[in-house]
Amino acid sequence: MNFNSPLFDRIRIGPSEAEEVTDNDAPRCDHAGCIRAGEFRAPMGRGKEGRFFRFCLEHVKEYNASYNYFAGMNDDALRDYQKQEEIGHRPTWKLGVNSKAARMAQRGRVGRGEAGPDVQDAFNIFGARTAQQAAQPQPRHSALARKALDTLGLDENADSAAIKARYKELVKRMHPDANGGDRSREAALQEILKAYQQLKTTGLV
Repeated sequence: MNFNSPLFDRIRIGPSEAEEVTDNDAPRCDHAGCIRAGEFRAPMGRGKEGRFFRFCLEHVKEYNASYNYFAGMNDDALRDYQKQEEIGHRPTWKLGVNSKAARMAQRGRVGRGEAGPDVQDAFNIFGARTAQQAAQPQPRHSALARKALDTLGLDENADSAAIKARYKELVKRMHPDANGGDRSREAALQEILKAYQQLKTTGLV
C-alpha cells in the first residue's frame, strides 16, 4: 500500500460524538463532561423559578425524564402548596382588612353607612341609606321602561291592561289602513311598536 498516495489527502473524518465541538457562540451543555451545544432549556427547580440549565437534546431528555418539582417536600409542605395554588400563590386579606377599606373606616364613612364619593355603592353594601336618600322616591321601573311608557303617553302607574289598551288604540289610529293609505305616521307607528316590545321584554305586559 502506498501511503504517499494523493488519495489519502482527500479523506475527511468527522469528529466522533464524544469529540464533537460546540459552536463558539452557542452555550455549552451543562451536563458534566458534555461539550455539545446547550440548545435546550430546562428549569433548575423549586426555589429557582425563572432560572434554567442549558442541555443538548440527549441530556435534556434525560433530565426531563427524572425531573420532579416537588422533590424533597414533605406531606405538610405539599398540602400548603396545594392550598396556595387555589389562589395563585397571591396574598389575600380578610374582608375589610385591605388598606383602602382601612382608610375609609378611619375616616368614619363606613361606620356611618356612607360609601364616600370615591366608591359607587349602588347596592348599599356599606350600610343603610341616609335619611335624605331614603326620603327620595325611587323609580318603579328602569329608564328604558319609563321611556317606553312615555312613548305610549302613559305614566309609571300604568298596569298591563292599561298598556295593552293604549297600544291597541294608538296602532288603530296610526296604521295606514285606518288613514286611507296615508303613510305619514309610519315613523310614529314604528316607535309605538318598539315601545310595546320593550315593555313586554321588561315584563310589564
